Amino acid sequence: MIEYFIIAIAIIVISLLMSMFRILREYERAVVFMLGRFQVVKGPGLIILIPFIQQMVRMDLRTIVLDVPSQDVISRDNVSVKVNAVLYFRVMDPQKAVINVENYYAATSQLAQTTLRSVLGKHELDDMLASRDQLNEDIQEILDSQTDAWGIKVANVEIKHVDLDESMVRVIARQAEAERSRRAKVIHATGEQEASERLLEAATTLAKRPEALQLRYLQTLTEISSDKTNTIVFPIDLINNLKGALGGEAPKDK
Repeated sequence: MIEYFIIAIAIIVISLLMSMFRILREYERAVVFMLGRFQVVKGPGLIILIPFIQQMVRMDLRTIVLDVPSQDVISRDNVSVKVNAVLYFRVMDPQKAVINVENYYAATSQLAQTTLRSVLGKHELDDMLASRDQLNEDIQEILDSQTDAWGIKVANVEIKHVDLDESMVRVIARQAEAERSRRAKVIHATGEQEASERLLEAATTLAKRPEALQLRYLQTLTEISSDKTNTIVFPIDLINNLKGALGGEAPKDK
């Protein structure tokens, strides 16, 4: 009977000795409490705990990827969309992450959902589609400032998808088509304006030199003479003016 008692005592002692030693990996820390009060953060490596006196909470310091569920958002221009995002964060202060919040993962997830709806609701649909980088930075800054009290560092936020219903997709397609048509008209009008300015400059130059006007007239006649069906009549005044401009003598009228 005594032998069994000694064996039981030996098993208990061995179990207590084994529970005293804990091994933490490089990315782990232990928040140690003594009689319910915070004492110290230990790790990584081998740590020793006093059984029944000290307890520890193991914390993982690696970056956590949180998939924010799709949220119903009403933009500032009253467009209903569904938006989801992905959040990257990690525990920077294990003490705060254990003491200041019950479940830092759930708390960060809920805060990310409400912040996503709040921030995107202040912007129009065009901003959601075209200015995602700026929106990501705004959400990240808000989350990082609010989770600092929990010992959490929000490293990055990325908006993944902005889903629209079919009616809004058609509206956006018509808007894009109208924008392309507007740009085409502006380009055409700009081209017409530049062409008219060049024509005005050419007309001014030709007006200063009458012989240039005559040569231009001859060039035009040359271009239209390629068609054999055309009959070209050379005015006598044109030849006289051209010879006079070139220094020759104009033929006298009989």
